[in-house]
Amino acid sequence: HVQLVESGGGSVQAGGSLKLSCTFAGRTIGVHLKAWFRQAPGKEREGVAAIVSGSGSTYYSDSVSGRFTISQDNSKFTWYLEMNSLTPDDTAMYYCAAQEIGWPAPAQRPTSEAMYNHWGQGTQVTVS
Repeated sequence: HVQLVESGGGSVQAGGSLKLSCTFAGRTIGVHLKAWFRQAPGKEREGVAAIVSGSGSTYYSDSVSGRFTISQDNSKFTWYLEMNSLTPDDTAMYYCAAQEIGWPAPAQRPTSEAMYNHWGQGTQVTVS
Protein backbone atom coordinates (compact mmCIF):
# COMPACT_ATOMS: atom_id res chain seq x y z
CA HIS A 1 0.00 0.00 0.00
CA VAL A 2 1.41 3.36 -1.07
CA GLN A 3 0.69 6.29 1.22
CA LEU A 4 1.54 9.93 0.61
CA VAL A 5 1.64 12.33 3.52
CA GLU A 6 1.47 16.11 3.25
CA SER A 7 2.68 18.55 5.90
CA GLY A 8 3.25 22.27 6.30
CA GLY A 9 -0.26 23.60 6.01
CA GLY A 10 -1.67 26.16 8.40
CA SER A 11 -3.06 29.63 8.74
CA VAL A 12 -1.29 32.69 7.41
CA GLN A 13 -2.08 36.31 6.74
CA ALA A 14 -2.44 37.63 3.23
CA GLY A 15 0.96 38.35 1.72
CA GLY A 16 2.59 35.61 3.76
CA SER A 17 4.28 32.37 2.77
CA LEU A 18 4.02 28.67 3.48
CA LYS A 19 5.97 25.63 2.32
CA LEU A 20 4.23 22.31 1.93
CA SER A 21 5.98 18.95 1.87
CA CYS A 22 4.90 15.57 0.56
CA THR A 23 6.61 12.29 1.20
CA PHE A 24 5.92 8.59 1.37
CA ALA A 25 4.84 6.97 4.62
CA GLY A 26 6.19 3.45 4.47
CA ARG A 27 6.68 1.87 1.04
CA THR A 28 8.26 4.06 -1.64
CA ILE A 29 7.76 3.67 -5.39
CA GLY A 30 9.36 4.98 -8.54
CA VAL A 31 7.62 8.19 -9.52
CA HIS A 32 7.59 9.81 -12.95
CA LEU A 33 5.49 12.87 -12.19
CA LYS A 34 4.72 14.69 -8.94
CA ALA A 35 2.13 17.37 -8.38
CA TRP A 36 0.16 19.56 -6.04
CA PHE A 37 -3.58 20.10 -6.28
CA ARG A 38 -5.98 22.16 -4.25
CA GLN A 39 -9.69 22.21 -3.61
CA ALA A 40 -11.60 25.06 -2.06
CA PRO A 41 -15.09 24.55 -0.61
CA GLY A 42 -17.66 24.36 -3.38
CA LYS A 43 -15.04 24.30 -6.12
CA GLU A 44 -13.49 21.61 -8.28
CA ARG A 45 -10.02 20.28 -7.54
CA GLU A 46 -7.39 22.34 -9.36
CA GLY A 47 -3.92 21.26 -10.36
CA VAL A 48 -1.54 24.04 -9.38
CA ALA A 49 1.94 22.66 -10.01
CA ALA A 50 3.71 19.59 -11.34
CA ILE A 51 7.31 18.45 -11.73
CA VAL A 52 8.89 15.69 -13.78
CA SER A 53 11.09 13.55 -11.55
CA GLY A 54 13.82 12.94 -14.08
CA SER A 55 14.20 16.25 -15.91
CA GLY A 56 12.90 18.59 -13.22
CA SER A 57 10.65 20.32 -15.73
CA THR A 58 7.88 22.21 -13.97
CA TYR A 59 4.35 23.23 -14.84
CA TYR A 60 2.08 25.75 -13.13
CA SER A 61 -1.49 26.89 -13.33
CA ASP A 62 -2.02 30.51 -14.31
CA SER A 63 -3.47 31.22 -10.88
CA VAL A 64 -0.19 30.49 -9.07
CA SER A 65 2.51 31.07 -11.69
CA GLY A 66 5.14 33.45 -10.38
CA ARG A 67 4.07 32.95 -6.74
CA PHE A 68 4.35 29.20 -6.14
CA THR A 69 7.39 26.98 -6.72
CA ILE A 70 7.39 23.21 -6.88
CA SER A 71 10.63 21.40 -6.12
CA GLN A 72 11.82 17.94 -5.22
CA ASP A 73 14.48 16.07 -3.30
CA ASN A 74 14.59 12.67 -4.96
CA SER A 75 17.07 11.33 -2.39
CA LYS A 76 14.38 11.85 0.25
CA PHE A 77 11.41 10.84 -1.94
CA THR A 78 9.96 14.22 -1.07
CA TRP A 79 8.56 17.14 -3.00
CA TYR A 80 7.60 20.62 -1.95
CA LEU A 81 5.34 23.52 -2.77
CA GLU A 82 6.65 26.90 -1.72
CA MET A 83 3.84 29.43 -1.71
CA ASN A 84 4.50 33.15 -1.60
CA SER A 85 2.32 36.27 -1.75
CA LEU A 86 -0.64 34.27 -0.53
CA THR A 87 -4.13 35.68 -0.87
CA PRO A 88 -7.47 34.56 0.57
CA ASP A 89 -8.20 32.97 -2.85
CA ASP A 90 -5.43 30.47 -2.08
CA THR A 91 -7.40 29.09 0.86
CA ALA A 92 -8.03 25.40 0.15
CA MET A 93 -7.17 21.85 1.02
CA TYR A 94 -3.90 21.04 -0.71
CA TYR A 95 -3.17 17.54 -1.95
CA CYS A 96 -0.01 16.01 -3.31
CA ALA A 97 -0.15 13.40 -6.05
CA ALA A 98 2.23 11.01 -7.77
CA GLN A 99 2.24 9.17 -11.07
CA GLU A 100 3.93 5.82 -10.57
CA ILE A 101 6.50 4.77 -13.18
CA GLY A 102 4.88 2.24 -15.51
CA TRP A 103 1.32 3.23 -14.73
CA PRO A 104 -0.61 3.79 -18.00
CA ALA A 105 -1.31 7.49 -17.67
CA PRO A 106 -3.47 9.23 -20.27
CA ALA A 107 -1.98 11.84 -22.56
CA GLN A 108 -3.09 14.93 -20.68
CA ARG A 109 -1.40 17.97 -19.24
CA PRO A 110 0.71 17.39 -16.11
CA THR A 111 -1.71 19.34 -13.91
CA SER A 112 -4.63 17.09 -14.82
CA GLU A 113 -6.02 14.85 -12.07
CA ALA A 114 -6.20 11.92 -14.49
CA MET A 115 -2.39 11.82 -14.66
CA TYR A 116 -2.01 10.57 -11.07
CA ASN A 117 -2.67 7.26 -9.39
CA HIS A 118 -1.51 8.04 -5.86
CA TRP A 119 -2.87 10.79 -3.62
CA GLY A 120 -2.29 12.19 -0.18
CA GLN A 121 -5.02 12.98 2.34
CA GLY A 122 -4.52 16.73 2.15
CA THR A 123 -3.32 19.59 4.31
CA GLN A 124 -5.37 22.72 4.94
CA VAL A 125 -4.10 26.16 3.98
CA THR A 126 -6.06 29.15 5.24
CA VAL A 127 -5.19 32.71 4.23
CA SER A 128 -6.92 35.61 5.94
